[in-house]
Amino acid sequence: MTSEEAFPIGLSLRVAAIALGLAGPLGIGIAWVQARHRYPLRWLVEALVLLPLILPPSVIGYFLIVVFGRRGLVGPLLEGTFGVRLVFSPAGAVLASTVVALPLVVKTAQPAIEAVPPELEQVAKTLGLGPLSLLFRVTLPVAYRGVLAALVLGYARALGEFGATLMFAGNIPGLTNTMPLELFAAYQGGDDARAGLYVIVLTGMSLVVAFVAARLSPREITG
Repeated sequence: MTSEEAFPIGLSLRVAAIALGLAGPLGIGIAWVQARHRYPLRWLVEALVLLPLILPPSVIGYFLIVVFGRRGLVGPLLEGTFGVRLVFSPAGAVLASTVVALPLVVKTAQPAIEAVPPELEQVAKTLGLGPLSLLFRVTLPVAYRGVLAALVLGYARALGEFGATLMFAGNIPGLTNTMPLELFAAYQGGDDARAGLYVIVLTGMSLVVAFVAARLSPREITG
């Protein structure tokens, strides 16, 4: 394997890891709020969480350009004030992967948190635990299987992200060409051997994720 062939693999692993580092805590936090609190416009948050699962990835990428592009709503402020340019950069690939992975984390973790017996949390509250202590010392330890499954699936979704990344980060060799993008480019270019390499890597990693997620199914949380 040449360095050019190895680059998309390493980039994809890094992008997915950073995206999970962002989507994981945020997604678990949203899942906990949705599972344990009733508040006005809760349905709106639910709908916004589901939206990236429903929209075509290319549409998500377009919205990212509208918001974070160099002429977008926030992009000029980020670039002018902090010198941060997201579009057509590895950071853009991370943002795109984070957006598409977040709903999967939320919708997988939320049922696991909802399955935690409320009686356990009530007892912990009587012992003086605050909301954060309750979350980290009671809720998450009991729901850990479902939460871990959410993180694993979120990582896999970030690893396989294609459409939004192509729209927002572009397919720039040596910079933003993640495995899914490189697979598409290799197939279009007739390089079946190169395409096959990324098919094997992505399929192998997906199988591992599928097996792990199956072992961490929510039905085993209270067992």
